[in-house]
Amino acid sequence: MDGQLQTALLMILGLQLKHIICDGPLQTLQMVQDKSHYCKPQGLLHAAIHIVGTVVVLAVSGLPLALILGLAALDGVLHYHIDFVKENVVKLKRWKTADGPFWWALTTDQALHHMTYVG
Repeated sequence: MDGQLQTALLMILGLQLKHIICDGPLQTLQMVQDKSHYCKPQGLLHAAIHIVGTVVVLAVSGLPLALILGLAALDGVLHYHIDFVKENVVKLKRWKTADGPFWWALTTDQALHHMTYVG
């Protein structure tokens, strides 16, 4: 396998593992509740945790620091807004976990996050 392709795939894998950690054990109930309110502190903290995680993953890539910080900031901004839109659509439609469309919204949200990493 080409070295650059292998590096790219390992970076994507690292970002996906970061996503699991940041959206799983590092995410609190208050963060989930704040994500539907623009600029609430815990929603912003959730995005900041993703930024830090992205910096950690990309730090081992050998990319220039300015590029790492720019990509991490972009990841945080995109992550924040993807979550914000999903949370508000779910609220507006009053979907609950027992509703099929809730799961479509959740899986679309997660897919968009992972597409960000490929981008």
